[in-house]
Amino acid sequence: MNTPPLAPSDQVSTATLTTNTGSFVTIEPHLEITGDLGPRYEEILTPEALVFLAELHDRFAGTRQDLLATRLRKRVDAANGRDPGFLTETAHIRRDVTWQVAGAGPGLVDRRVEITGPTDRKMAINALNSGAKVWLADQEDATSPTWANVVEGQLTLFDQVRGQLSFTSPEGKEYAVTGDATGATPTIVMRPRGWQLVEKNLTFVDRANRRMNASGSLVDFGLYFFHNAKRLIENGSGPYFYLPKLESHLEARLWDDIFSHSEDRLGIEYGTIRATVLIETIQAAFEMEEILYELRDHCAGLNAGRWDYIFSIIKTFRTRGSRFVFPDRKQITMTVPIMRAYTELLVSTCHRRGAYAVGGMSAFIPNRRDPEVTRRALEAVAADKKREATDGFDGTWVAHPDLIPTAQAEFDQVLGDKPNQLHRTRDEVSVTAAQLLDVASIGGQITEAGVHDNIKIGLRYIESWLRGVGAAAIDNLMEDAATAEISRSQLWQWIHHNSVTAEGIRIDETWVEDQLAEVYEALERTPGDRFDDALEVFRASALEPEFPTFLTVGAYARYL
Repeated sequence: MNTPPLAPSDQVSTATLTTNTGSFVTIEPHLEITGDLGPRYEEILTPEALVFLAELHDRFAGTRQDLLATRLRKRVDAANGRDPGFLTETAHIRRDVTWQVAGAGPGLVDRRVEITGPTDRKMAINALNSGAKVWLADQEDATSPTWANVVEGQLTLFDQVRGQLSFTSPEGKEYAVTGDATGATPTIVMRPRGWQLVEKNLTFVDRANRRMNASGSLVDFGLYFFHNAKRLIENGSGPYFYLPKLESHLEARLWDDIFSHSEDRLGIEYGTIRATVLIETIQAAFEMEEILYELRDHCAGLNAGRWDYIFSIIKTFRTRGSRFVFPDRKQITMTVPIMRAYTELLVSTCHRRGAYAVGGMSAFIPNRRDPEVTRRALEAVAADKKREATDGFDGTWVAHPDLIPTAQAEFDQVLGDKPNQLHRTRDEVSVTAAQLLDVASIGGQITEAGVHDNIKIGLRYIESWLRGVGAAAIDNLMEDAATAEISRSQLWQWIHHNSVTAEGIRIDETWVEDQLAEVYEALERTPGDRFDDALEVFRASALEPEFPTFLTVGAYARYL
């Protein structure tokens, strides 16, 4: 493409038209690019695409802000002692046995193994050649939202949809999309950023000439949908999305409104979009059925996003006393009662409504240089996937191509030639609100090693994230923003509850600072690393009196 590069100051979106209403002047809503523009960015940030994004913001940004304010009110309620519960005002939806969701779209019928990962070209090609059924193309927790990652991730997807994705490493190694042994590539399901995140390199100017950062969710969804929806349909699949961090069925309703408008705007048949919602907040766990209902014409299923779910419980109830204090992260397994209640409810809810239930990601990853580490990882992943398949899940996630055969073997054993387990409605499952909130059922202990691990994981992951790498292998575990959130929120909670380790050490700010200094001094430093900034971010999110709702929000605003 020979289009000349755009200058950042160019308003390549809508023309700024003014209208005098008599009492005030309004302008045409538009987007302005404030970030630098690299090679081929003009293929993504086209005038037409920016007009579409401006329309999405004009129609839906206000509702987004209202729903974020509702989140804050609910957090205050929880802090003041009001536990979440199943909604009385929507009980009629749960009682109505007649409605079903749209279900799988073309290419989503068999989801037994999905591989997750960021959208940089090398990682994308590895995922597309992995043999998985689905690739979760992640613009959220596995991607550090640098401007380059945001736009170049869109370019990766743009090229793959058109069959032109390739990559040459700095060392000259060529990467090409070949698919699996049969030439098949996974169906793409793209995950945009959550409602809480903004895109500071695009400014939305509303009708009253007020300027604000664009919504990361609307930018990620809008650019991918605008450029690729019709081509994906032609290719035999469709525009499919994972929706992260939802906290209510009203947030699901907003997404459904966005989908319906977008389909109409591009002349695409209503109901073509398919969404799989991550149930990864405690609030959403109480509204699974309502979330399915709101998205029913666009919904494929739900996913058990275990790591963010744990973080959400800690965050929501962090000030509520010992009843909600978690032990070491390693002791929060998927077999403890509180996590069993969550996954059992998810499977039964999904299958009753014709929705797929997709399992979560075990953090263990193999190490090709260490056979013993690999053996332990495969053993742990096999047990995790066997549990999911036996419980009725229709598929699962892995974070590494080498885990696909292990995960698939467990699901093959249960599914056989069937693409799903929708027939297993799990009518025997009955989960109460108390079971979803029973943190004490985990048991376990807080240990000195657990504190040390949280500091090490948090600090090293944040440093990676600040360098633009959102999925990091740390001590043979795949860490992303969700696991870093657990690390820093546990430390905050333990400090503020004067928790005591199994070794008898009281966890206070002074002692944690000493441990932090010890970890920091032992780090292997390299030129250009971001550990100094990571230390500041870690302290601000784990050791200050105020608890940031997401560590990535403030870190993005200041450091990326």
